[in-house]
Amino acid sequence: MIRFGPSGIPLSCKGRTLRDGIEDVHTLGLTALEVQMVRANVEERYATDEDIGRKPVDFEDELVIEVMRGSGKRRKATILFEPIEKGDLIRSMINPIAKNYIHLRQLGEIAKNLDVVLSIHTPYYMDLVANNDLTERSMDSIRWAGILANAMDAQIVVTHMGMYGGQSKKVATKNITDNLAAIQDWYTESGIKVPVGLETSGRQEIFGDFAEIEAICDAVKGLVPVINFPHIHARGNGALKKKEDFQDLFDRANKFTKGHFYAHFSGVEHENGNEIRYTPIKKGDLKFEPLAECILENDMELTVISGSPLLEHDAMYMKVILERVLAKREAKAERQKVKEETPEPAKKSGKTAKAPTKAKKPEPKTAAKKTKSKPAAKVPAKKSAKAPAKQAPKPKAPVKTPAKKPAAKAPTKKPVKTPAKPTPKPKPIAKTPANKPASKPVSKKPVKAPAKPAPKPKTPVKMPAKKPAKAPAKKPVKAPAKKAPVKAAPKKSAKPAKPVKKPAGKKK
Repeated sequence: MIRFGPSGIPLSCKGRTLRDGIEDVHTLGLTALEVQMVRANVEERYATDEDIGRKPVDFEDELVIEVMRGSGKRRKATILFEPIEKGDLIRSMINPIAKNYIHLRQLGEIAKNLDVVLSIHTPYYMDLVANNDLTERSMDSIRWAGILANAMDAQIVVTHMGMYGGQSKKVATKNITDNLAAIQDWYTESGIKVPVGLETSGRQEIFGDFAEIEAICDAVKGLVPVINFPHIHARGNGALKKKEDFQDLFDRANKFTKGHFYAHFSGVEHENGNEIRYTPIKKGDLKFEPLAECILENDMELTVISGSPLLEHDAMYMKVILERVLAKREAKAERQKVKEETPEPAKKSGKTAKAPTKAKKPEPKTAAKKTKSKPAAKVPAKKSAKAPAKQAPKPKAPVKTPAKKPAAKAPTKKPVKTPAKPTPKPKPIAKTPANKPASKPVSKKPVKAPAKPAPKPKTPVKMPAKKPAKAPAKKPVKAPAKKAPVKAAPKKSAKPAKPVKKPAGKKK
């Protein structure tokens, strides 16, 4: 499981107690909180008659962190579950993170119910190298942090180791190893099962590059490395850029953590292999996306603590980035599965899809032609006003043979102006004369051809010339010019009437 949380109580938390911080972390959707043990100040007093026989863990008005028994060099810290004896030196924490051990246990239960994993960070200024009074106080801080962490059921105690202080790396490594070994032995005797995590440093003068921490963890069993990515990035002059860079750190730390990792992340400003300050993630050159890809490729339990100045904001931002990278990976995997499962059917379907498209295209064209050709004879009978505009281009083909193009144009204008009159006449013409409507009635919808033999040709020729508007008057002028020889032949009307019928029979 991947957990994200801030280093300390969230900035947005209204209350400043540890309980407020735990509840606020849960409200923000985060699942980890690193408790800051900023100072480890204690006050000492000898046990009174009222204290004798009582257990330090049962005190309600103070948080007893240690009970020293004996005198001089023989004085040692006792287990907090042992009754206090006369002459014991009681040490109680000033301004602790909880009032007493009952309160600490309650905080641990609240965090567990809210699915928030706790951890404790010792004071930042530590010195396990010099072996002086500061070293003793530093060791006490680590021991007391272990007591608090054990009471709250915390995950880990995180600590720095201090500066080289003029010591060589070899000497510094030996001193730190000896001191941490003593602390680890005390943890074991006191029944504290919380591991001590050694955090990497971000400056060249401070002990704690990753190789040095590996050496100490090899020497002292129970110690684990804490991967501070900004520190490693700064100390390596921007060393963490690719997914493989993060993967190498996890592989090296897995020897001690066995798949349970604890890390810090934030933006960082650095120069010449030294960290200058933490920055928000968006402003630093250390990107979280490569780390997110590395996390998703490994089955691990990882807790990432935000040390950014924005604290909980960047903790939530890292969670969002991880979810975004996960969504992209899943979408990519689905697309890849689709390609692998159906490569051949896609090609076959593509071929079959092209064939019907080509076959379907000519079908609507032929259908359109058929639909237009069939109603050509019927439409002018029922819809004389609307249909002729569409059907006018069809009679042009038969009209071209006799070279009478104007005849096709004339009916288009005439039926539009006088649609009521021609409607009754074409109905009997379409039924009785089946020979002539193919050529003449379609082009001349008012059916003037049969009017020539029965009524006198002169009267119908004059009537259409007067009724239409001035514009169509020009067209009938052209028609009589061609029919002029026909007028000269009316004297022999008996003879030409018969040949007119014969060619019509040949057309059949």
